[in-house]
This record gives sequence, C-alpha cells and structure tokens, in this order.
Amino acid sequence: MSKLKQAALFLGAAVFALSAGFLFRAQSMESPPLSSEESKQGAAAILAATLPDIYGENQAVSQWSGNVLVVNFWATWCEPCREEIPEFIETQDKFRDQGLVFLGVALDREEPVISYSHEFGINYPVLIGNLSTWSIAESAGNVHSVLPYTVVIDHQGEIVETYLGRVHQKDLEELVIPLLRDKSLAVRHEHAGL
Repeated sequence: MSKLKQAALFLGAAVFALSAGFLFRAQSMESPPLSSEESKQGAAAILAATLPDIYGENQAVSQWSGNVLVVNFWATWCEPCREEIPEFIETQDKFRDQGLVFLGVALDREEPVISYSHEFGINYPVLIGNLSTWSIAESAGNVHSVLPYTVVIDHQGEIVETYLGRVHQKDLEELVIPLLRDKSLAVRHEHAGL
C-alpha cells in the first residue's frame, strides 16, 4: 500500500474515531443547567465574538442581538451536526420573518466549511472559528467540549437553553415559538408606549 493511501486510511480512521467519540460523549453526558450568572456570562461571550464568515468578512455576533438567536457550534466531520443542519435550514425558513436567527459557528477548517455551506444551501450566517473559539462554547456551558453544541439566546440577550449533541427540529421549535411570541409582544408594547 502506498504511503498516500496509508495516510488517507489513517486520517479516515482518526476522523471516524473522533466523530464516534464526540457522538458517544454527546449521548452519554448531559449539559448541566447554567446558573443565572453563567447564563449572562455565556451570552455575553457569544455576543462579544467577532469571527470571519464564509466570504472572509469579519462579523460581529452582536449584530444579531435583539433576535431569538440559535447559535450552533459544529464541524463538517461531525455526523450529528450534518444530520441537524437540514432541519435548521428548514426552521430558519419558517421563522426568519418572526425574528429567528440561526448562526453556525464552524470549528473546522475554512475550505470544507465553505464547500459544505454552499453544497447544502445553508440559509443563515456561518462563521468560521478556530481552537480559541472553543472557549466561547465552554463559557456558554459546553464544559465537555462536545459537538454539536447549540445555545438558544432570547431577544433580551440571555441563554434560555443549551443542547449537548444533536437537536431535533420539534424540540427546538417547541422552545423558540414562545420566545418569538414574547419578542413580538415586547415590540408591540414598546411601539404602543407601554
């Protein structure tokens, strides 16, 4: 076997083992609930981040504050991540006009993230993180460093839920629909001078 084939086989086995390990960890661990202070610090860390998007432009996460924000930390090699992204695309389509913003933070290399984003037609902002970006996920409760990891931030800038591992569309929608209604009511009260 050539050295190139051996290297490719080794790399494939390493990626499989890493993905399987992350999947096992995500299914066997629960994310501890965040205290009020941890929730505030985690949301602040996410909203303070500035990362490049798939077009090479730096984007401040704070530009999406005031919306119901679903921040998904993921990677192209992560199978559970790949399973949930089509549902995120669909949910973004359904609730975009009501103030829902998905934000993908890829903890991966730039080339596969760009390719994957275009191939699957991701319809929400995708930012490209690096190893230091793990600290943002950790400050938001991802103490096990597992992917995927999803954080839901309400329109007031507070973390209301975190998901360790794959999120199912039904569960996510059950959470965000009331948050979107709350935002809608707050906006109407604000405009009415209440």
